[in-house]
Amino acid sequence: MTLDFRGFERDSSDDSISDISDNSDMEPEQMSDSDDANENETIEEVQNKSDEENDSSENDDDDDDVIRAIKQEKNKQRDHPPSIKCDDFIVDISLHPVKNIIALGNIVGDVLLYEYSNDETKILQTLELHIKACRDIEFDADGVNLFSTAKDKAIIATDVETGQLKQCIENAHEEPVYKLRTLDENKIVSGDDNGTVKLWDMRKQDAVFSIKVGEEHVSDMITNDAQKYLVCSGGDGVLTTIDLKGSKIYTTSEQYDAELTCMGLFRTDTKLLVGSSIGKFYLFNWKEFGYHSDEYIGQKHSIQCMIPITQNIVVSSGEDGTLRAAHMFPQRQLGVVGQHSLPVECLDISHDGQYIASCSHDNDVKFWNISYFESIDSLIDVSQKQNKKRDMVNNLPSSSVQNASDFFSGLIS
Repeated sequence: MTLDFRGFERDSSDDSISDISDNSDMEPEQMSDSDDANENETIEEVQNKSDEENDSSENDDDDDDVIRAIKQEKNKQRDHPPSIKCDDFIVDISLHPVKNIIALGNIVGDVLLYEYSNDETKILQTLELHIKACRDIEFDADGVNLFSTAKDKAIIATDVETGQLKQCIENAHEEPVYKLRTLDENKIVSGDDNGTVKLWDMRKQDAVFSIKVGEEHVSDMITNDAQKYLVCSGGDGVLTTIDLKGSKIYTTSEQYDAELTCMGLFRTDTKLLVGSSIGKFYLFNWKEFGYHSDEYIGQKHSIQCMIPITQNIVVSSGEDGTLRAAHMFPQRQLGVVGQHSLPVECLDISHDGQYIASCSHDNDVKFWNISYFESIDSLIDVSQKQNKKRDMVNNLPSSSVQNASDFFSGLIS
């Protein structure tokens, strides 16, 4: 069952949400966000245990290049910003495209701006924008404007530098807005709970067009640099593509047997990856949106969010609170990037590609240093056999679980 933030109100409690995890042998405290001192101790323990195993093994030469690269990264000092803990449920996050700033939209309708570094995360300002729960927040490409939408049906543009309101469209949709995406500094698209998509020029009060794409909520929207087609995933399991230039529907996919939840572009925007509520990934060729070209199981639980890391690697998460990395071309599970104790709602990547941030139902935002993926990506070999069961639970260098030494136990064949 997919947990849906649309049902949360201001007095919602995380006590009603159970902790779901594939790693049933891990204690909850092992996935807590320890301070830097404890993390450094863990790294030293992992390194010592690894050294002992390496000394006693005679088969290290059998390890493939990917495993050796991950081992080497385990021994390095890893830095990342401290976690952010909030009083209210965090619905969405957005990382600034130029600066070390992260925006948090919460369930009481506020947007909080934080500055982050390896040493600290400090709040810059609190923007009281909406009278009901935020649904989605997005910076434009230059980071000058912040767009937000909420259950109150309003779409607001805010100046990031001054915090001043630039534009507000009240009652932008007949139903609460679920998702929005920026096209440029003035144009955005929005999708609501009832399957209606609208294109806006924020200098005007009326929508450029309004198109009905489904009967359920619009869960995600994506386009490429050309901005000719807008692909919309829906809660009804249908992928609908809009011709933005022609203001009409381009194509509609067959109906899938689960909600389509999130999307990402790969291979210089030629491949579209779509996540679902049953843990499956569907791969589409760009402009061929009627039926997928490939599919595979990403995880056991619902995939709620994903973020492309390189042209080949995706990090996804969802109901079980675990962030997992997978290489798409060829398909290979890489392991666990990090963990939350409760479901993860969304992911985003920093402007320099060094961190990803994730927010969970535990009212927290965590940062993960994922710079090691650049070196691992180049080592993936299509001919190399994969132990999928093992790789699904591998703890990658960014993972902070205290039993990270378990990662080494199954590597030597």
